[in-house]
Amino acid sequence: MSGHSKFANIKHKKEKNDAAKGKIFTILGREIAVAVKEGGPDPANNFKLAQVVAKAKSNNMPNDTIERGIKKAAGDVGNVNYEYITYEGYGPGGIAIIVDALTDNKNRTAANVRSAFTKGNGNIGTPGCVSFMFDKKGQIIIDKEECDMEADDLMMTALDAGAEDFSEEEDSFEILTDPDTFEEVREALEKAGIPMASADVTMIPQNYVKVTDETALKGLQRTLDLLDEDDDVQAVYHNWDEE
Repeated sequence: MSGHSKFANIKHKKEKNDAAKGKIFTILGREIAVAVKEGGPDPANNFKLAQVVAKAKSNNMPNDTIERGIKKAAGDVGNVNYEYITYEGYGPGGIAIIVDALTDNKNRTAANVRSAFTKGNGNIGTPGCVSFMFDKKGQIIIDKEECDMEADDLMMTALDAGAEDFSEEEDSFEILTDPDTFEEVREALEKAGIPMASADVTMIPQNYVKVTDETALKGLQRTLDLLDEDDDVQAVYHNWDEE
C-alpha cells in the first residue's frame, strides 16, 4: 500500500469540495433518506444508517443537520424514491472506473454518466467489466498530525477491534476492514478518541495504473470532473495512479 498517499488524495478532494459542500450534504441527505426508508430512523438498529451517519460526521456534517435529515426522512418515507445504480467502464489510458449513483431518474443519470465517459474519450461497459479489479473494503484514514497515539498502539487498537490490515504512510495511517466489521472498528476507534480523516466502505484497486500521455490525462480528468459535478453521483472509484 505504501507510496499511495490516500490521505493526500482525501485532503485534496475535501479542499476541492469545500466550495461544493452543498453537494456533499445533498448526497449524504439522500443516503440518509434511503437508509431510513429501508431500516428505520434509529442508527443503533439500522446498520446502514449508522454507516451513513459515520460518513456524514467524517465529512463534517453538523450533528443537528444529521438529526434533522433523519427526522425529515422518517416523516417522509413514502416519498423517498431514490435507488442505487452502479456503472462501470474504462477511461482513457485503460483506467478502470466505477460510478455509484443514487437517483430518482435512472434515464437522466445514465445519460449524464455516459456523456461524462464519452467526453473524456472513454467507454461505459457492462456490469462487472472492471469491478473484479477492485476489493470492497472498509477504509479508515487517520491524519498523523491529528493523532497522538503511537503507531504500534494504534495498530493494536485497530486489530483488536477486528481490522484486517494496518499500514503507515508518510502523512497518515490506513486501516482496512472487512465491510461487515467496518462499523465495529470505526466505533472502537471513535470510543478511543482517535480522529478519523475519512471512514467509509469503499472500492480499493488491486493495482494502480499510471497515465503518461497528456491527451489521455486531459480526457481522464475531464471524465472525473464531470462525474464529480453530477448531483446523482455518490462516489467514483478508479485505479489511476495520481502520483
